[in-house]
Amino acid sequence: MEKDIVRQLHGDFEKRVYVDQDSGVEFWLARELQELLGYAKWENFTKVIDKAKISCKNAGFEPSDHFPDIRKMVKLGMGTVREVDDIALTRYACYLIAQNGDPAKEAIAFAQTYFAVQTRRQEIIEQRIAEVERLNARKKLTLSEKELSGIIFERIGDQKGFGRIRSQGDKALFGKTTEQMKQRLSVPKGRPLADFLPTITIKAKDFANEITNFNIKRDDLKTEAGITREHVKNNQDVRKLLVKRNIKPEELPPEEDIKSWNESLPRKKKHCRVQYKALNLCRATMTGCINVARASSP
Repeated sequence: MEKDIVRQLHGDFEKRVYVDQDSGVEFWLARELQELLGYAKWENFTKVIDKAKISCKNAGFEPSDHFPDIRKMVKLGMGTVREVDDIALTRYACYLIAQNGDPAKEAIAFAQTYFAVQTRRQEIIEQRIAEVERLNARKKLTLSEKELSGIIFERIGDQKGFGRIRSQGDKALFGKTTEQMKQRLSVPKGRPLADFLPTITIKAKDFANEITNFNIKRDDLKTEAGITREHVKNNQDVRKLLVKRNIKPEELPPEEDIKSWNESLPRKKKHCRVQYKALNLCRATMTGCINVARASSP
């Protein structure tokens, strides 16, 4: 591809990006992208968009999250305006459109690389954020369980009381015993169930613990039966909230062993840096081509 074309395309794509003020999400407008990718007719471009939506759905994502329909006003002659259909496209949507477009078009070939680099960079960031969020949630659960364990021992004087009460809480939250959940998630013998739970379930357990800790002290509960009833009720209430939102905690798949993940954190950080370096190199190569083109322009 000629360097002056690369320069022009990069500038065009950068100028047409919008940013949602509330979420900070970048997006492009389909009718503007149609022009950038060299499609003369909207009808032809919508066929490419439809293929991209299918690819989005097949990848396990909801197309409406990446291809929301919008309406906008366009200027006509004599100062009049008319409302037309358009589509707000996320970075991932643009990537899928480029992958499903006509590869013979130079703009499509450029867009495939442009959006692939941008999308992968965002994926690495989001993955890292999700992993750190889960690790922090697990640490917080450890603290709330430690507090609950101390309170229970102080109130009933039985070191095994916490294990019995926590097990009853798990049964209320999952509809299964702790051991049944460990078997379902293939948790190794002697390892905590929470180390293999997804973030939302870790937070659910922590939330129930915090309510129990608060109510034990507020209501001055001093018996194992009373504390167990309180903890079971709190886990049942949390479960009702999750199920109401169509989340069944016992059906969620297991996550990576958080202990192993934490131990391999330095290696993962290095891997992320290597990935970022490669992506930045790719981006720098594109930018280099653009700068060379600018420098050689009359």
